[in-house]
Amino acid sequence: MTHRPQDPVERLAILLRSLRLPGFHAYYGDVATEAEKGGWTFPQYLSHLAELEVQQREQRRIARFLKQSNLPLEKTLGTLKLKQLPTTVRRVLPALCEGSFVKRGDNVLAFGLPGRGKTHLCCAIGHELVQQGYRVLFTPTSLLVQRLLVAKRDLTLERYLKRLDKIDAVILDDIGYVQHDRAEMEVLFTFLSERYERRSVMITSNLVFSQWDRIFKDPMTTAAAIDRLIHHSTILELTGDSVRAVEAAATV
Repeated sequence: MTHRPQDPVERLAILLRSLRLPGFHAYYGDVATEAEKGGWTFPQYLSHLAELEVQQREQRRIARFLKQSNLPLEKTLGTLKLKQLPTTVRRVLPALCEGSFVKRGDNVLAFGLPGRGKTHLCCAIGHELVQQGYRVLFTPTSLLVQRLLVAKRDLTLERYLKRLDKIDAVILDDIGYVQHDRAEMEVLFTFLSERYERRSVMITSNLVFSQWDRIFKDPMTTAAAIDRLIHHSTILELTGDSVRAVEAAATV
């Protein structure tokens, strides 16, 4: 029994899938038509297909990073009330969104009373960082501390810290709301020390530094934590009226 030769188009589709080139597979026919009409050379045709493949891969990578980030989808730069931000914050925001501070392993610390937009601001920067190709993780501080404690209990703390080390910027939300006992304080301090001068943290807090003894309890540990955080950092002070109060008043 003789076998018919496999259709070249089918064969090409199989080869492109095996090579993991979905962009080539999706566009080679349409691009071939365009190339024929335009009189492209073979290198021009392949170059255009390769560019489409790279673009698709980057889009998939960003989508994957965004999903893994746990960033609230609605807290973006587009939904941020820029006019309600202090002038000093608006001035540095473009540079923070560009991400050079992440390359240097610097930190961003956002302070202000509840409702001033600290979380939204840091998440908006986080979304921009993801679009730049950085890996970001948004987490309530209390949740991260509990995961660190579990890892320590299971003797996997070093492994978990290595996983976190792959994240370019970790956003710790509401650090001031967590009243840590000694075990919690120790794992949080360990986490911050591990990232010092290598990986970025972004922290929101309703407590100024002089009140951080409520978090770390021990004065020396508090001073050491603050020293590591502010050594290379941008400090954002969000003042003015509560964003939520302003929005509520506008609906009345």
